[in-house]
Amino acid sequence: MPDHVYNVLFLCTGNSARSILGEALMNHVGEGRFRAYSAGSTPKGEVHPLTLKTLEKAGISTEGLRSKPWDEFATPDAPKMDFVFTVCDSAAGETCPIWPGQPMTAHWGIEDPAKVGGPEFVREAAFEDALRFLRNRISAFMSLPLASIDRMALSSKLRGIGAMEGSTTKTEGAA
Repeated sequence: MPDHVYNVLFLCTGNSARSILGEALMNHVGEGRFRAYSAGSTPKGEVHPLTLKTLEKAGISTEGLRSKPWDEFATPDAPKMDFVFTVCDSAAGETCPIWPGQPMTAHWGIEDPAKVGGPEFVREAAFEDALRFLRNRISAFMSLPLASIDRMALSSKLRGIGAMEGSTTKTEGAA
């Protein structure tokens, strides 16, 4: 077992798709080094059915997943977060609670698969894409030397991870 388990919180507005995917995936691949959670500013109150289907298809546990408000994690008795990642653009623009312990934060925006319309196979593909983009970011994050890197360098690396393929973050000069 690792010396330190890092707590990671994935935030989105509705906490029904992207943030839930991030929580489940990080707990699945975290190698005991990470414990992930998710929450939303205005949670939908239920996990999107295609979120659950996508996770199950990928062999990732859905046990205990639920849509919940982010203020659950801003209380004194809540787990102390080491990292907080916003995965939707609207949550990134909202005023977040003050997180105990001053965690590192970054925006890892990904398009909302729950907003994709059309036939079932198109909607399923959108959820699979979101999971793939999150898997790539989480993989890059887990490869960082967290115990030995200074906060400024880490902050820069976290922002870079957020700009990986699938990012909703607009770069300067982009059309």
